[in-house]
Amino acid sequence: MVADTLRGRFITLEGGEGVGKSTLQITLASRLRDMGIEVVTTREPGGTQLAERVRELALRPPEGEAWSPLAEALLMNAARCDHLDKLIRPALAKGQWVISDRFSDSTRVYQNVKGGVPQVVLLQIEESVIGDTRPDLTLVLDAPQAATNARRTGRGSEPDAFESRPDAFHSAVRSAFQELARRDADRCRLIDAGQTADHVAASAWLEIERLISTQQANSK
Repeated sequence: MVADTLRGRFITLEGGEGVGKSTLQITLASRLRDMGIEVVTTREPGGTQLAERVRELALRPPEGEAWSPLAEALLMNAARCDHLDKLIRPALAKGQWVISDRFSDSTRVYQNVKGGVPQVVLLQIEESVIGDTRPDLTLVLDAPQAATNARRTGRGSEPDAFESRPDAFHSAVRSAFQELARRDADRCRLIDAGQTADHVAASAWLEIERLISTQQANSK
């Protein structure tokens, strides 16, 4: 297996709060590195110094304050623009794989549900920000709300502005991600994240192997 033919792919992990994206990211990156593939792991909002500052503003606004859905969308895209310019695009240009915990799909879901920003507006902003830098594969992690609630509670940390929203919001987010996976089936794969971490990793790795096989076939 030639490492050079296995590089330069952009993978995103999506889903609601507590579905296990961070845990899966670590596992997938480790397995790819074991194959000799250079991997950059990152997150959104965040990934660069400026974007991490935006993350803090978006997730932990001053007490008693809250962003409107449109303001949130603009914040996320401002962070994403810096993230793309300074980390994601340079890494891909070097032939490295990038695995991001969230990307533009999260903005389309979170800032749209429950009477948020119209999809057409979010897509217009997204087109200007990400251009041609789109994920090769998006793994959408899906788990029952009871399981994700328990995981979030088990963290023992203060919930952020999104985690603290009511169950109805999280239910709407889950449904929107499920619909995203169905609508964009060529890019997205729905992963049952209600299983153990090992089972989730095994299911996700099958999709990574398919991506590698496709890349190898196209390189011949």
